[in-house]
Order: sequence, then C-alpha cells, then structure tokens
Amino acid sequence: MVSAPLDMVDAPLANKERLRLWIRLLRVARIVEGELRERLRRDFDSTLPRFDVMSALYRQSDGMLMSDLSRFLLVSNGNVTGIIDRLVTDGYVVRSNREGDRRTSIVRLTDSGLAQFRAMAAAHETWIAELLGEIGETEARTLSSILKSFRSNWEGEH
Repeated sequence: MVSAPLDMVDAPLANKERLRLWIRLLRVARIVEGELRERLRRDFDSTLPRFDVMSALYRQSDGMLMSDLSRFLLVSNGNVTGIIDRLVTDGYVVRSNREGDRRTSIVRLTDSGLAQFRAMAAAHETWIAELLGEIGETEARTLSSILKSFRSNWEGEH
C-alpha cells in the first residue's frame, strides 16, 4: 500500500474551505454593495460608480487626467467619461485642458462637489459601520491585514 504525503491528504479539505471562504466573501461583498447602491440612490440620488469617481478626485485635490482616473478605477475611459459628463452638468466637477496639450483634460471636484462628496462619504462611513457592526475593531484589522497580504502576494503576477 502506498500512502500519500500528509499535505496531499489535507489539500482537498483545505481547498474546500478556501472555496467556502470565496463564496462567503462574494456574498458579503454583494450584499454590502447592493445596500450601498440603494442608499446612495435613495439619499443622494447618486450611484456607486459616481461615488467612486468623486472619491478618487477627492484624494487628488489638484485633479486627475481622465486616463489616470480610469486606470485608477480599473474601468474604461468611456465609462469614466459618461460619469464625468454628468458630474460636470451637475456642477460637481470641472474639466480643463492640460497645459500645452489640448487633447487631454484634467478633472477635479468643484467646491460644490467637495461638499457633496463629504456628505456622501460621511453617510457611507456610517453605513459601513452599521452593515459591518458585528465585526470588532481587532477582527476588522486582522481580516484587512490578511486580505492586504493576499493582494500583495499575487498582485505583481498579473
């Protein structure tokens, strides 16, 4: 009789647990994301992609090139352009040409956009605290650290 190494015997069980973890992560992400989408729509007449764009611009007070914005958000230029067009129409974002290059534009939040985003961000933080309220600070820090480590391990490979 040939016996398999112990790590081979445990591998299928470990793989099943990893699969369960993946399914739970997906489920939690979908539930939280769905709730955030609904609350942004209800309370701010906004969308999650719009919130994400405003959040990125908030972090870059001098503005961002459209190409950098789409790369940062991992979406196509076309998707970002549509959102920016609506934010410009609403007075939350201004678009200006890059000095010396009329083909590229820089976008940044207006004062009105800053105020709107701050209100949305405050509500967003409250909602996340509510939705993930059963997770303690230490647990949240540990989970976040594990996920950050995981991301660091594979991020450079793709």
